Amino acid sequence: MLIRNIDETPSVPYGRGASKRVIFGEKENAPTFVMRVFDVPPGGASADHCHDFEHEVLILKGEGVLRGDWGEMPFAEGSAILLNPDEQHQLVNTGNENLRFMCAVPLRGEAEDCIAGGKSGRLRLIALVAFAIIVVGLLVWGFATGS
Repeated sequence: MLIRNIDETPSVPYGRGASKRVIFGEKENAPTFVMRVFDVPPGGASADHCHDFEHEVLILKGEGVLRGDWGEMPFAEGSAILLNPDEQHQLVNTGNENLRFMCAVPLRGEAEDCIAGGKSGRLRLIALVAFAIIVVGLLVWGFATGS
């Protein structure tokens, strides 16, 4: 068993002005899930991303909008959000005070690059690879033709 104080857990930058704290995860020998707490200042937002696993979110403090392919949906303290696999999403703080939310993801969800996860992320990754191939091709062509 392990009990932690959220505010005593180190944080790292995440998204637009937000910070992330991993409360329980692999380092704490959590067998299945990672519990994370995010703090988002007024006007800030989490990363805009998707991934191939479900994601549960509980709003602990503040208010904002959940942004996704479906548009925007408001939420406030006490709201619970279920995001299905491959749903593009971003939590935006529209209030005047700090937004704090907790989310749970599978262990692999913390290690994965969520920005490149899910359908939308895979499309971005494919576009980036295609762009790199075109640039390299143009460079090779330029050297071959002496341009």
